[in-house]
Amino acid sequence: MKRSIVICIALAVLTAVLFAVNLAVGSVSIPLRDVISIVMGHEAARPSWQYIVMESRLPQAITAMLCGASLAISGLMLQTAFKNPLAGPSIFGINSGAGMGVALVMLGLGGSLSIGSVSMSGFMAVLAAAFAGAMAVMALIFLFSTMVRNNVMLLIIGIMIGYIANSVVSLLNFFATDEGVKSYMVWGMGSFGGVPFKQIPIFSSLSILGLFCSLLLVKPLNALLLGEQYAENLGVNTIRIRNYLLVVTGLLTAVTTAFCGPIMFIGLAVPHIAYLLFQRADHRILMPGTMLCGAVIALTCNAICFLPGESGIIPLNAVTPIMGGPVIIYVIAMHRK
Repeated sequence: MKRSIVICIALAVLTAVLFAVNLAVGSVSIPLRDVISIVMGHEAARPSWQYIVMESRLPQAITAMLCGASLAISGLMLQTAFKNPLAGPSIFGINSGAGMGVALVMLGLGGSLSIGSVSMSGFMAVLAAAFAGAMAVMALIFLFSTMVRNNVMLLIIGIMIGYIANSVVSLLNFFATDEGVKSYMVWGMGSFGGVPFKQIPIFSSLSILGLFCSLLLVKPLNALLLGEQYAENLGVNTIRIRNYLLVVTGLLTAVTTAFCGPIMFIGLAVPHIAYLLFQRADHRILMPGTMLCGAVIALTCNAICFLPGESGIIPLNAVTPIMGGPVIIYVIAMHRK
């Protein structure tokens, strides 16, 4: 127990350090002393530095930290509930649903969305479409979860829904303009820099709500580790817990994908990194530890994206597989062994 607490404290310190690194690193060189001064509310030596830190780097660091925690905890809950080490937030097609919503707006509707007398365009249209697509798939999965008791069958249904959504996106890509296809590809690369400062309160509130709800599942998930029959003997309603878990993971994944695009591998790989670090399956320790691991990995990936400096920014989904791929290969190799 003491070892786990020490690791959690170390991860929290590392998160704070990486948060500071994300504020200091970028295409424009700003002294760390000035960065701290700007964040503390003081006037910057240059007005442009104030704008860069407060409107770009700070929202991006907050977004990366919350996204990493949200995706990691979603992956942990799904892997525990479905007893599948390769289950992740994208396994139920929620990412694909968000992608289909964005494709309908960018490729089919020319970048604008109209609902009755309300009309949206640009970022707000993409955000609304991604969230609506993700939640539509989530509602469909939830509907099937009331009919199907077998967890493996429910996983297969989720994968099939994802394939259908991807097929719709492929058709829209085929008939779309070159500009529309390019815009959709850029969104699909994922980015923690897509949340403007004025949207941070909404994004943070929804993410923190989902993370708090996930912590309420600590005891049922610990019971599920011993098997569904044993959990039911302890008074745990496994079907209700599974549905509650689907709603929570659906909310976290929908919010993350809507604001940042489909982020690959974090939800799949980070829970295994947490297992390797803590070497215990007790969710009282594992859940907060996984959140911190997710924040650390996401902040690290975001910092790596800015390494080229003035040469440009590396796409996020070009970095996350480098971090997550070796972990998944190791897990598969160990299970085979």
